[in-house]
Amino acid sequence: MAKVLDGIRVLEQGTFITGPAAGMLLGDLGADVVKIEQPETGDPFRAFKGGLYSPHYQTYNRNKRSVTLNTKNEQDLEVFDELVRNADVYIQNFRPGAAERLHAGAQRLQTINPRLIYCSISGFGATGPAAGRPAYDSVAQAASGFLGLLINPENPRVVGPAIADSLTGFYAAYGILGALHERNITGVGRKVEVSMLEAMTHFNLDAFTHYYAAGEVMGPYSRPSVSQSYVMKCSDGKWLALHMSSPEKFWQGLAEAIERPTLFQDARFSDRSGRIVHQTELIKILSGIFATRPRGDWCARLEGHDVPHAPMYDASEALEDPQAKHLEILVSTEHKTMGEFRTVRPPVSFDGERSTHVVAPPTLGEHNDEVLGPIRARLQTKAPDAT
Repeated sequence: MAKVLDGIRVLEQGTFITGPAAGMLLGDLGADVVKIEQPETGDPFRAFKGGLYSPHYQTYNRNKRSVTLNTKNEQDLEVFDELVRNADVYIQNFRPGAAERLHAGAQRLQTINPRLIYCSISGFGATGPAAGRPAYDSVAQAASGFLGLLINPENPRVVGPAIADSLTGFYAAYGILGALHERNITGVGRKVEVSMLEAMTHFNLDAFTHYYAAGEVMGPYSRPSVSQSYVMKCSDGKWLALHMSSPEKFWQGLAEAIERPTLFQDARFSDRSGRIVHQTELIKILSGIFATRPRGDWCARLEGHDVPHAPMYDASEALEDPQAKHLEILVSTEHKTMGEFRTVRPPVSFDGERSTHVVAPPTLGEHNDEVLGPIRARLQTKAPDAT
């Protein structure tokens, strides 16, 4: 694995997703990420069926080491400060004001270590009328205008994974990397701040551009109609996706694949504008056609005519696809007590080298002796009453 962040020490005092996701991304790039957790309970995302190693926790905590400290305790705070003195990055995703109560505010930590990149992740920002409000994934999606683009008006319910949480972690890592680059020049750290609201509004940039440039308020079907995206159920109950876009060659290929050579001579579907206006009618026609054959047959036909498509896989299928196997997307390792850990490798390759090595998420306090032991020994020898 190309460890492009080798030598960078990250302290992550994160919980749930946003902070841990940022730490994981840096760990994936080779940074030494030390996750600081509360004794006994740790990251609340750990809790699962009476244990502390949930699938949720595993998702965002690979390539890290875990230590336990209670920074409200004087001795633990002294150890924490020693960690800060030798760190490059500190990440927290507490509510505004909580870090200061834990003696982990930016001003205090950057006084201890002026080179420290301090990253603070919040729900709505550090100041303002909504700063103190609790924020979770769906809340941030809704406030940013993004959730309305996912909700099916005919069956209005929240769908999909924790997009806002994960993306905020990505944006935090992005900001940290920029600050690290600048520090190489100035030698001085930065305070990096990102909120879930800001992250999701930026991710939703296309909708705002359409509104401010053209006065168009986008809805859940706006982009799929323009991009001519479809999902089709096949005779075996499996689904596939089509993304036809605008090139006519794809439509000609589709007509041949479905054996309807005159379908796109119909005035409703003969050009891009017509297909956008009449997409609902086209969906009905195509749905009837695709319901006549199993998915495997359709994929072979579509591939043979160079039609942009893919099987609509679930998690049990996607990484069994020959292309996914070729790219070695699924990687695994063995944790010494928790057994086999399988995950999706980082997507970026460096000089053709894929990052296929992974360290399993740590158990709570797994690295206390390794990381904290030497610090406590040094502090003990410096104590006035040391013998």
